[in-house]
Amino acid sequence: SSSGGGGDPRQIEETKPLLGGDVSAPEGTKMGAVPCRRALLLCNGMRYKLLQEGDIQVCVIRHPRTFLSKILTSKFLRRWEPHHLTLADNSLASATPTGYMENSVSYSAIEDVQLLSWENAPKYCLQLTIPGGTVLLQAANSYLRDQWFHSLQWKKKIYKYKKVLSNPSRWEVVLKEIRTLVDMALTSPLQDDSINQAPLEIVSKLLSENTNLTTQEHENIIVAIAPLLENNHPPPDLCEFFCKHCRERPRSMVVIEVFTPVVQRILKHNMDFGKCPRLRLFTQEYILALNELNAGMEVVKKFIQSMHGPTGHCPHPRVLPNLVAVCLAAIYSCYEEFINSRDNSPSLKEIRNGCQQPCDRKPTLPLRLLHPSPDLVSQEATLSEARLKSVVVASSEIHVEVERTSTAKPALTASAGNDSEPNLIDCLMVSPACSTMSIELGPQADRTLGCYVEILKLLSDYDDWRPSLASLLQPIPFPKEALAHEKFTKELKYVIQRFAEDPRQEVHSCLLSVRAGKDGWFQLYSPGGVACDDDGELFASMVHILMGSCYKTKKFLLSLAENKLGPCMLLALRGNQTMVEILCLMLEYNIIDNNDTQLQIISTLESTDVGKRMYEQLCDRQRELKELQRKGGPTRLTLPSKSTDADLARLLSSGSFGNLENLSLAFTNVTSACAEHLIKLPSLKQLNLWSTQFGDAGLRLLSEHLTMLQVLNLCETPVTDAGLLALSSMKSLCSLNMNSTKLSADTYEDLKAKLPNLKEVDVRYTEAW
Repeated sequence: SSSGGGGDPRQIEETKPLLGGDVSAPEGTKMGAVPCRRALLLCNGMRYKLLQEGDIQVCVIRHPRTFLSKILTSKFLRRWEPHHLTLADNSLASATPTGYMENSVSYSAIEDVQLLSWENAPKYCLQLTIPGGTVLLQAANSYLRDQWFHSLQWKKKIYKYKKVLSNPSRWEVVLKEIRTLVDMALTSPLQDDSINQAPLEIVSKLLSENTNLTTQEHENIIVAIAPLLENNHPPPDLCEFFCKHCRERPRSMVVIEVFTPVVQRILKHNMDFGKCPRLRLFTQEYILALNELNAGMEVVKKFIQSMHGPTGHCPHPRVLPNLVAVCLAAIYSCYEEFINSRDNSPSLKEIRNGCQQPCDRKPTLPLRLLHPSPDLVSQEATLSEARLKSVVVASSEIHVEVERTSTAKPALTASAGNDSEPNLIDCLMVSPACSTMSIELGPQADRTLGCYVEILKLLSDYDDWRPSLASLLQPIPFPKEALAHEKFTKELKYVIQRFAEDPRQEVHSCLLSVRAGKDGWFQLYSPGGVACDDDGELFASMVHILMGSCYKTKKFLLSLAENKLGPCMLLALRGNQTMVEILCLMLEYNIIDNNDTQLQIISTLESTDVGKRMYEQLCDRQRELKELQRKGGPTRLTLPSKSTDADLARLLSSGSFGNLENLSLAFTNVTSACAEHLIKLPSLKQLNLWSTQFGDAGLRLLSEHLTMLQVLNLCETPVTDAGLLALSSMKSLCSLNMNSTKLSADTYEDLKAKLPNLKEVDVRYTEAW
């Protein structure tokens, strides 16, 4: 570990290599010494990771400073000791505090750190100048030596800045030190997250301990640290400082020039606001500050456009969920004071999970019901409405006027043999909302609500964002108070309408509830729903898109019959064609078992011209179906190639096919729309759909009606797991061809488990192959 020296040491201070030239040897050294060239390293783009600990050789020389050059050029050095050194926040310490490193070396005691080299001596050395001596560190190679050099320099300077900025005296000096600190972080050859985070944390602590700064001092500090924020999230305390600035000076140019790239980076790269809620709050306050500008929502709209990008597809997958998270938190904050002031109010988790229905809770004290007046109670037997007196609840921010309407029960109950089915008047009677709230928010809460609802409307206008937005809003993440607020639901109606107009199944299917027994947008905006403010137009459009795409199934019709039969009959009475079609399908598919309810539906259909016409067509189809089944016809049928859905419908209506057992539509142009005709073939056992456009929607319909099908060929069709899973209810299937489809291995295993009679399966050219 010892070596002789035949030349002089070369010493370079940290600032000198930045000049890019050779540095003359210090006074007192021999002319044979060759200086190190750190400038060449920096010019070559060398980068290092910040060291926290590592193994290195240590030698400590105790000497007066004037004898340093003589000691270094002497023939022998003292022995070297191996140590595992740790670069702590305050000092350089060894894992084995013995020998040279028995005591840690404080950064404040290190006067200088230099690269050191001389001829015929150990290479790759660092010199740490301390009072009364020198600490020599020998690394294994030049790269590791330079890594130790830059790490020690960084730790030493950060330690100095923490001390200097912990007790500020003059703020002009503090500002100068902050600028120097930022420049040091930006020019450092160290590449590590902590290199930029450490200065931000120092400034964050400085601001949290000095709250009496002027506005101009605030802005100067923000501008000084702006370069570090371009590639780093601000720490929590700094976020709070930024939030305060956005609230107090929303029109400051700092908000536009400095905060905009910071918020853009947060929205593009943040993975979880739950771990850093102050980032979300800062983003929320920034958007509100934009809304306070003269252009208001136009500026916010341009910001949303910049986040989406100019193309039709947003390149940043995290932007939408982050924006939605900010919107939901901001909207909840508008009602937070009111929610917290109420007795027995649901928690935020309960509200977002939708785990409790309004009827599960006891009436809250501010909204408790008053007893109806005796004269109204006496009218219950005549099916009159009992309107309760209004109760006014006031807080400093919100004024709520509650008015409840309850429908009295009929005095006469159904007889025992009537299955307790409601009569026509009961079916037409729309269930009233639990409460109709007229909520008046404070000015600030009202502006916040208007801004963030408008953002949700902007998000719903982008075609590529709409599927994800519908999915994010499907569990209904808004508080019940917001859903009872007429202004909020009226504005949000635009978003739901956009979902209802979208032909893609992944979008409009999100109108339905995500869990059984829990309301979805479909229920909330239906007549009688808590958010309904029209005569059922939105409800009818939602039903129309659901029925027209892939939900014309018994399951969907059964849910309508159980929960929304009243609204459907009410809109059918008003001549809505979609509702008339639904009532006809309920009769055609035998959804309604009770005779009295069937008669009520028939009466509803016959009360309008469109209903009468569609009911007559239903009766004709039923007669034709019975004749079809009675007459028989061929057992095998093959359609010519390139036939369409219209050709199939025309053929099946031209004769009797009650005995048809084998139907081949291979290489035709039929789609899922032909499933409505296929389900009327009661004897069908074999169906060939090879190389057609028959998709998932048709499979769902077949699975509910053709339960006796034995052979099904889906080779080269666009079916996916979503439709293939529906085949699990077709227990008679013994041969299934899924060659060249989008079948997954998991779905294949699931089908094999649920279809006990399946003997022949073709899954070639699928993931299950």
